[in-house]
Amino acid sequence: MPTISSRTASPCASIPSRARRWSLGAASLAALSLTLGGAAAQQPAPAAGSPPPAPSWAQGRGAGQEASNLAPHNAPLTARKAEDIAVHKIKLPEGFEATLWASGMPNARSMTVGDKGTVFVGSRLVGRVYAVVEKDGKREVKTIAQGLHRPNGVAFKDGSLYVAELSRIVRYDDIENNLDKPPEPKVVYQDLPKDEPHGWKFIAFGPDGMLYVPVGAPCNICAPPETHAQIRRMKPDGSGAEVIARGVRNTVGFDWHPITKEMWFTDHGRDWAGEDGPADELNRVTRVGMNFGFPVCHAGDTLDPEFGQGKSCDGFDKPAQKLGPHVAALGLRFYTGAMFPAEYRNSAFIAEHGSWNRSAKSGFRVMRASIGEGGAVKYEPFAEGFLEGETFWGRPVDVQPMKDGALLVSDDWNGAIYRIARKP
Repeated sequence: MPTISSRTASPCASIPSRARRWSLGAASLAALSLTLGGAAAQQPAPAAGSPPPAPSWAQGRGAGQEASNLAPHNAPLTARKAEDIAVHKIKLPEGFEATLWASGMPNARSMTVGDKGTVFVGSRLVGRVYAVVEKDGKREVKTIAQGLHRPNGVAFKDGSLYVAELSRIVRYDDIENNLDKPPEPKVVYQDLPKDEPHGWKFIAFGPDGMLYVPVGAPCNICAPPETHAQIRRMKPDGSGAEVIARGVRNTVGFDWHPITKEMWFTDHGRDWAGEDGPADELNRVTRVGMNFGFPVCHAGDTLDPEFGQGKSCDGFDKPAQKLGPHVAALGLRFYTGAMFPAEYRNSAFIAEHGSWNRSAKSGFRVMRASIGEGGAVKYEPFAEGFLEGETFWGRPVDVQPMKDGALLVSDDWNGAIYRIARKP
């Protein structure tokens, strides 16, 4: 196995925040002014002597659920040692193998690849962005940015690395030539809400050259402000922002079909509405202005017990595939490589981070969605073994096909990236 090491580059200087107002483009939607002040959705402070509010993940619990011991899994803020990562437990189809590709990256999350092959990795909890470089069969992990706020999303275009923080997007120019001394980031867009719940973001550039960024619902279940529960797109310089889809509770992964160029994205179902539902969703965007139902309708056919009363799921856009209850489907990428068998070409790989709001755990695996004519989907496991009974040792976050045809899988529980390839 190639040697894996890590080091830290010089931290980037912080940028003063400058509130700006952006106007949405026309398209099929009514113009909407998205201001920083209106997007913040600040919650009033509790009255003196009143009990503190429940944590955001507990919001939406019904009668009898207050005593539930279900709660999100507290992710480690350190990385597991390479020799302690049980990569040998990953189960794959016949003819495939998984190896530890890189480690030593606490809370490793979303990935993107630079023109020179650098793999950039965001984080959600530790404020860092990593770069993994390979030379002469050896890989080195560099910390190229730190002190950022929820830098989960990363995207690469024209030599620049774009990083999505909680409430802004910044850009590091000519980054691959300056990994040991990154330039100060430039603010691209900062007209984003500041809500912590579902505030971390996945970003990517579409085939139209536009940068796509979601804004999650600031809650488990609520009537979100007009600035939330949506997907936006903008020019690379942050101008011309517009909303392309609404009714999206929390997407942390999307990609475009290699042939149709249609956008596909994962979306999380709400919590505290049952062990076996609502399901997470795989959605397909065929036009600007689609509405996928949140908070009224979940998974295309399930009315919310509060916000769906007296309403109908008719008129909302249906998911292409239900992904299972509480599986926390995150990263999604279409596979166009030549290493895997021909039937894998144009399939979508989806990382299921794994459930917390379910007594019997689900997810904790990488799935394969085979997409046929008209968008029909066959959904089946590809990489399993992270979950053993009710105990998990790893949590897949994102998937990234590489130029050689291998598939990388990030794992924020271990701070590592695995490489899945055909056996020699």
